[in-house]
Amino acid sequence: MTEKDDIDVLIAGAGPTGSTLSADLLRRGLRVRVVDKAPHAFSGSRAKGVQPRTLEVFEDLGILDEAVTEGGVYPLLGVHFGPFTMPFRMFKKYKVMPHTPYPNLLLLAQHRTDAILHRLLGRLGLSVEFGNGIEDFEQDADEVTALLSSGEKVRCKYLVGADGGASTVRKAAGIPFIGETNDSDRTLLIDASIDGLSRQRWHIWPRRQGKTVGACPLPHSNQFQIMIRLTPDETPDLDEAALAAQFHILTELSLSNITWISVFRPNVRLTERYRAGRIFLAGDAAHVHTPAGGQGLNTGVQDAYNLGWKIAQVIAGAPDSLLDSYEAERLPIAARVLRKSSELYSSLDNNRISGMKRGDEERQLSLSYHGGPLAPANAPTTKTLRVGDRAQDAPIIGPSGERRLFEAFQGTHFTLLAFGPTAAKILPELKWPSDGAKLLRYAVGTGSGVEQHVLNDTTGNLNKTYGITSDTLVLVRPDGYIGSIITNDWHVAFDNVIKTLTSAR
Repeated sequence: MTEKDDIDVLIAGAGPTGSTLSADLLRRGLRVRVVDKAPHAFSGSRAKGVQPRTLEVFEDLGILDEAVTEGGVYPLLGVHFGPFTMPFRMFKKYKVMPHTPYPNLLLLAQHRTDAILHRLLGRLGLSVEFGNGIEDFEQDADEVTALLSSGEKVRCKYLVGADGGASTVRKAAGIPFIGETNDSDRTLLIDASIDGLSRQRWHIWPRRQGKTVGACPLPHSNQFQIMIRLTPDETPDLDEAALAAQFHILTELSLSNITWISVFRPNVRLTERYRAGRIFLAGDAAHVHTPAGGQGLNTGVQDAYNLGWKIAQVIAGAPDSLLDSYEAERLPIAARVLRKSSELYSSLDNNRISGMKRGDEERQLSLSYHGGPLAPANAPTTKTLRVGDRAQDAPIIGPSGERRLFEAFQGTHFTLLAFGPTAAKILPELKWPSDGAKLLRYAVGTGSGVEQHVLNDTTGNLNKTYGITSDTLVLVRPDGYIGSIITNDWHVAFDNVIKTLTSAR
């Protein structure tokens, strides 16, 4: 076995979660490797719904345009009852608002999401190491030594298991995965073409020979993702000819060009812990859901988005307790998402069409870390925001010609907004350490000119959205959540906050 130089983070799993984390760490200047035991990138459509909050993450990473180009709008449902088709809107269509630029779900096959993220990694100078997984590891107070399936030993500061529901990292760390797997409840998933079927609908055939069949058109292709709910005692024949024959019996339609087949079992499990020393879990390695509501991929991406900046800050000298906040913030959200997806799945299981409805909660825009270790429940608030809430967008004019607040947030930095003349005067006096993420400071003005260190709120939307009624400092974390709201004792309050987030002592 050979040993290579130390790296900062070794990531197991190159799906959406592991790839998002890899990209976030790379843009922060960390040394990263990502390994995946699969021989090649995932080739199916499996998790095909990208929620609005994840689209905001993709914008920050610079891949939103690619995702939108390769994706599409979710179509109306068409529920078939014999010769009749009942139209049904599964998703409410939301209007674009100044505070929410991407309000609607994007239909994007998972293999396209993976490819977009892998291209981003390539631009950042990293290649995924397929066919090379984690076999075992050991850790001490200073590092992790991981054994790869190639026989190589890798020393790293941190190891992240983003290697799916059957996570080798989680099992080797001895972390319980609490929940259940119902082996009698299975769904056959197929990517294929369907001759003569309209692509303007997501088609549902309920109760066909005791089964429910669905077919969702995949954008920019002639394929559908086909879902066939199997009966409890059924042993599916996965031969392509047999699948085509079964589909024809159920729908009287012809199946062709099959490119991916999978049998899905709805695991409902949540890890007992997200951290074991220098080992972290993210995505399906930490939580697995039913497919209802399109939550799994999105929750995993946001795990990565929460963890990346914290690892970078701790490596730069921030207190280790910042890494404990990863579990404290993300585990309750995963538990809540798991309950919601299970409720939706149960409705479908009871053949209730209403169970297909999706609302605001699934968009993940209202998720908050308020009440957690970085966002105490007794922290100051504004009229509309609490510490830990999502930092919303707004139209502005900035020093680089920015037209939206999210453009000022984009990148690896913290952002400090000063509302009011007293806060603006204090702004340059506040100390920030040179190690780790930078702090960009902006006074919020009301003019229309382009000024250095000023964001002009020409429409009043920013002040209104942020609920500002007096002089206020608002600190925005690198992952786009409110890190602090300060309305008095400026220096003391700011110093106390940054001691938890940075190398300041």
